[in-house]
Amino acid sequence: MLDLRVVPLPLDNLYQRLAHLPATSFYPLVEIKSDIIQTEQQLDAATLPLIIRERDTEYQFHRVVLYDRLLMGYPYKKASILKEARKDVPPIFRGDIWAALLEVAGNMEDLYISIDKETPTHMDRQIEVDIPRCHQYDELLSSCEGHKKFKRVLKAWVVSHPQYVYWQGLDSLCAPFLFLNFNKEYQAYACFSAFIPKYLHNFFLKDNSAIIQEYLAKFSHLIVFHDPALANHLASINFIPELFAIPWFLTMFSHVFPLHKIFHLWDKLLLGDASFPLYIGLSILEQLRDTLLESGFNECILLFSDLPEIDIERCVTNSIELYCSTPRSVTYRQHELSLTTSDSERSQLEISPITVAELQSEFCPRISAADVLDLLDMNHAKFSRPKVIVVDIRPPDEFHRGAVPGSINIPYSGDAQISCLTRHKGKIMVVAGSGRGPHACEFSRRLVSEGFSRVCTLHKGVQVLRSTNILVVPNAM
Repeated sequence: MLDLRVVPLPLDNLYQRLAHLPATSFYPLVEIKSDIIQTEQQLDAATLPLIIRERDTEYQFHRVVLYDRLLMGYPYKKASILKEARKDVPPIFRGDIWAALLEVAGNMEDLYISIDKETPTHMDRQIEVDIPRCHQYDELLSSCEGHKKFKRVLKAWVVSHPQYVYWQGLDSLCAPFLFLNFNKEYQAYACFSAFIPKYLHNFFLKDNSAIIQEYLAKFSHLIVFHDPALANHLASINFIPELFAIPWFLTMFSHVFPLHKIFHLWDKLLLGDASFPLYIGLSILEQLRDTLLESGFNECILLFSDLPEIDIERCVTNSIELYCSTPRSVTYRQHELSLTTSDSERSQLEISPITVAELQSEFCPRISAADVLDLLDMNHAKFSRPKVIVVDIRPPDEFHRGAVPGSINIPYSGDAQISCLTRHKGKIMVVAGSGRGPHACEFSRRLVSEGFSRVCTLHKGVQVLRSTNILVVPNAM
C-alpha cells in the first residue's frame, strides 16, 4: 500500500552540532589550498577508523561540502576527486564518486533509455531466478521495485554487450551500483558497464575457461611470492584456488560480503588497477592464515563454505601494502584489458604472453626484465640499495661471459647449496637462467620449499638483458 504521509523530522540537533562553524565553511575553495580544506585535514576524526569517521557529523560535513564542489566540476576536477577518494568516500556521495572513479561521462540517461529492456530473451529465466537470492537482507533490493530495477539493469547490460552471456554472479556485481543509484538506473548501468571491462575483462564470455584459469594461476603465484609457508601447505594438501576463489573474483567479493563491507572494499578497489583484487584475495587468506596452516583438506573446504568474519579495513590496508611491494609484472595477465602502449625497445623487456598450461606448471611467478632493471636501480635514483638479488643459475662459463652486477652464481644442480642466500632474505629473489628449459622454475621451487619469500623467475632469462648493456664480466664487478 502506498503511504502518502509526510513525517517531519527535527533538525535542531544538527543545527546545534554545526552552529559553531563559520559561514565560509560552506564554500571551500577547491582551486587553492583554502583554510577550510586545511581545517578539515586537522580534524581529530581524520585519523580515526573509517567506521567512526562516517558517523562523525562535523567531519562528514566538511567532506560532503568539499565533494559537492568537486563533483559539480567533474570531469574537470577528476584528479581532485581521485586524490580525496584515497582518504575516504562520504556515504551520501558514494554513487556519484564511484561513477567519477570509473570515468562515467556523457549522456548516459539517453543511452540507457534507448536500450531495449522489455523484449524477452533466453537470459530472462536465469535473471529472474538469481535476483530474489541477491542481497535479500536489504529492504531496498528485496522490494518489488528493487527486483524490477535489477532486471532492467541486468537486461540492459546483456543486450548492449552481445559478445558476453549472462553468468551467475552478474547480479551480485550489479547490486552495489543499483543500491547506490536506486533512483538513477542509468548511472547504475553506466557504472556496471564501466566496472566489468576494467576488472573482469572477458570474464563473461561464453567460454571463459582460459581467462579464469589464468587469473587463478596468478593468484596462486601471488600466494607463493608473499607467503611461501602457506603456499607450501596448501600445495601439500592439494587445496587449490579453484576450490574457493572463483566466486570471490567472478563477483569481486560482492557475493561473499554484505553490502556495507563491499562499499568500504570497493572504495579502495576502484582506485586500483585490474590486479588489485588479487591482493584483496591474498589479504583475506592472511587473516585466515593460522587456521589454514592447522587445517587439512576437508577442514579448509568447511572453512570457506562458511567464511569467518573478515576485518575489511585491515584487509584493505594489507592489500595496499602488498600491492605496493610487488613488481607489476608478477601479476601480468594477457587477458587483462590493456590501456597503455609502450615503445618497441621497452616492450622487449616486458612480459610476453604464455599459455595457461605453462602458467599452471610453474610454481613461482615470472618477473619482467624491465621490472628487474627498475629494482636494481643502478643509478641509486630510487633506493639507497637494490631491492632485488639476482640468482644466476647458468653454468660458470656462461656466467663469466656476462652477468648482472651484484648477482650470485649458483649453477643449477640437484644438490646446489643455497645457504649463501639466507642473508638476502627479504629481498626480491630473481632466479635467472639461460631462458631455455625448466631449470629456473625447478630452482625457484626449491627456494620456496626452503621458506624463501618473494621468489620469481626472470622471463626469457639473462639473454633478454643483453640489449640493455647492463651485463658485465663478473671479475669487473
